[in-house]
Amino acid sequence: MRFLKNRLFTGTLILTAAGFSSRILGFFYRMFLSQTFGEEKMGIYQLLTPIIVLSYSLAVSGIETSVSKYVAECGDVRSTPLRPVILKTGIFFSLSMSILTGFFLFEYADPISVHFLLEKRCAGLIRIYAISLPLSAIHGCINGYYFGLKKTGLPAFSQLLEQLMRIITVFFLCRQMLSKGSMPSIAIAAVGLVVGELSSAVFCLFFIWFQNRKVHPFPSASSLPQVAILRKILLLSLPLTMNRLILNLFHSIESVSIPNRLLLSGLSGSDALSLYGVLTGMALPLILVPSTLTNSLSVLLLPYISEADSLNRTNRIISAFRKCVFGCLALGVACGIFFYATGNLIGTLLFHSEKAGVLIRALSFLCPFLYLGNVLTSILHGLGKAGSAFAIQLLTLSIRLLFVFFSIPLLGIRGYLLGLFFSQLVFCFLIFIALREYLYYNKNVL
Repeated sequence: MRFLKNRLFTGTLILTAAGFSSRILGFFYRMFLSQTFGEEKMGIYQLLTPIIVLSYSLAVSGIETSVSKYVAECGDVRSTPLRPVILKTGIFFSLSMSILTGFFLFEYADPISVHFLLEKRCAGLIRIYAISLPLSAIHGCINGYYFGLKKTGLPAFSQLLEQLMRIITVFFLCRQMLSKGSMPSIAIAAVGLVVGELSSAVFCLFFIWFQNRKVHPFPSASSLPQVAILRKILLLSLPLTMNRLILNLFHSIESVSIPNRLLLSGLSGSDALSLYGVLTGMALPLILVPSTLTNSLSVLLLPYISEADSLNRTNRIISAFRKCVFGCLALGVACGIFFYATGNLIGTLLFHSEKAGVLIRALSFLCPFLYLGNVLTSILHGLGKAGSAFAIQLLTLSIRLLFVFFSIPLLGIRGYLLGLFFSQLVFCFLIFIALREYLYYNKNVL
C-alpha cells in the first residue's frame, strides 16, 4: 500500500491537522461574531467574500500554483539554486499585481459596494481588506514554494497563526470597545483579516530567510535568468488566473445576488441579509468543517496523480482514485447523518438561531457531494484534463445561477438549496464520466 506510505499521506495528515484546527477555531470565531454583531451585520461581512475571492484569484492564486510547479521541477542538485530565484520572481510579480489590485479596490470601494455588492455599507470593509492583499501575495507565494518542495509544515503553521492572530485581534478590539460602552463595528472583523495576513507574511519571510541564510542564500538578480523564469511563471499563471477568475466571478455573482433575489421572495432587506448571513456565515462553514480532510488531500493529490500519469503508472491512479472516492463518500454519508440528526440542536445551542438549525439540516444532504468534489477535480487536473474540469465547474455554476435568479423569488431560500443539491449532483456525475476509464478499469490494481 505505497499510497499510504509516501509523502502524500504524511503531507495530507499535516495539512489536515492544521486545517481542522483552523476550521474549529474559525467555527467558534463565527459563533463569537454572530453573537456580537448579529445576523444582519454578519450578512454584510459575508458580502466581502466575493471581493476577497476575486482579488486573490487575480493577484495571487495562479502565481502561487506556478511557483509550486516550477520549484517541484527543480528536483536535481544542479537546479536547486534556481528555487530561491523562482520564489523571488513569483513574489515580485504577485506583489506588483496585488498592489495594483489593492489600490483599485481602495479607490473604487464606493461604486463597487453600491453597484456590484448592492450594499453601500461594504465600502469601508473593502478599503480595509485592500491593505491585506499584498500581504496575501507574500504569504501565498511562500506557501507555494514549500508545497513545491513537498514540505507542508510551514504552510500548515502559517495557516494556524493567521487564524489565531485574526481571532485574538477581533476579540481584543471588541472587548476594548464594549468596556468603553461603545457598540463594536463589523469593520473590526476586516481589521482582523489584515492583522492575520500580516502575522503570517512576517512569519513566512523570517522563516525562509533564517532557513536559507547559510544553506543557499538568495542569488543576485544578475546571476540567474530571472526574466526567463518570469516568462515561465506568466505562461502558466495567466491561463490559470483567467480560469479561476471566470469561475470566481460566477461565484461572486451568485453570492451578491442571493440577498437581492430573497427580496423578491417577500423578505425585507434586513431579513434577507440576516438569512444570507446565517447561511454563509454559520450553516455552510459548519457543514464544511469535515471537508478539511478532503481539501488537504486534494492539494497533495494533484502532484501525486501527475507523477503517476507521467510514468504511465495507471495502477497507482486507479488505486488512489478508488480509495479517495470510497473515503470521501463514507465521510460524507456519516457527516450528513450527524448534521441532519443534530442540526436543530447545534443551531440553537451554538448560534442561538433557529434558522441556522433548519439550514444545517437542509445542507446535510449535500455532504457526500461537497466532500467528493474537490478531490475529483484535483484528479482531473493531475491527469492534465484542466479544460474538462473548467467546463464542468462552469456548467455547475451556471445551473446554480439559474436557480438563484429564477427559483429563489418563487421558493425563497429553498430554491437556492435545491439548486445547490442539483448542481452538485450534476458536477459529480460529469466528473465520474470524465474519469470512467479509471473507475471501470479491468486490470489488477496493485
